[in-house]
Amino acid sequence: MHLVEPIKGHISTWGEGPLWHNGALIYVDIEGHKVIRLDPSTGEEKIWEVGERVGTVVPRESGGMVIAGDTGFSFLSENGDLTAISDPELDKANNRFNDGKCSPDGHFFAGTISLVKAKGDASLYRLGKDGDVTEVYPGVTNSNGITWSADCKTMFYIDTPTLTVLAFDYADGEISNARKVVDTSAIGASPDGMAIDENDNLWIAFCHGACVVCYDSKTGEQLRKIDLPCLETTACAFGGENLDILYVTTGIHKSEIEEHAGKVFQITGLGVKGQKTYLYQG
Repeated sequence: MHLVEPIKGHISTWGEGPLWHNGALIYVDIEGHKVIRLDPSTGEEKIWEVGERVGTVVPRESGGMVIAGDTGFSFLSENGDLTAISDPELDKANNRFNDGKCSPDGHFFAGTISLVKAKGDASLYRLGKDGDVTEVYPGVTNSNGITWSADCKTMFYIDTPTLTVLAFDYADGEISNARKVVDTSAIGASPDGMAIDENDNLWIAFCHGACVVCYDSKTGEQLRKIDLPCLETTACAFGGENLDILYVTTGIHKSEIEEHAGKVFQITGLGVKGQKTYLYQG
């Protein structure tokens, strides 16, 4: 039997992008302009104010982190210094970066969102290990969850309004052969952030849906549904010493008053482990 529990700590306006690294959970508060590192075992937190909406954060192998937000890609040092890298959508005032993760071979993939819901006006980008930014999948509207299979040969990706998960063949930073592998329309909510377990099953948080749903990435079958007490369930990541705890970020609903909205939740007792976090190698 699984157990869903809120964790004391920072209350995010819109929590997102969790990942597990060096014994702690790192995530962002997009609308709060913050990057947060939380040790769930002690409750200790470190919070970086980044001065802009930040859609995603990843650890950097050489130290510090990389973020993507309103002004594109930037390095974030441990002491909070920001160093701009590149903004591939400088000309698009209604777009910002949203979700992203690092590939097994150390590139950082992150995509943009059209805040005015202009269909096809956003894109998925790759910040390569060489520091170059490349558009790898154009024509999306709300770039969201992204993850890789255990054998590193498949990349899974969500463009939220399509209500589907796409799979791509993956090799050396390149994606090809896009195909639909999961249809999430039965949930009646927006597929958001995504994690992957040791069996290559996909765990998807549903914004406006108050749940995380597990799908078989090969058959598309819905395997499990975990309800949460927050409508804005935004993203999830496996963590803990054994990678067997699912951490879930949430946001605050525009009108509904919910006791635990904006908190991070931990789900224990799932009987499954996740895959490790990959770092940016540039």
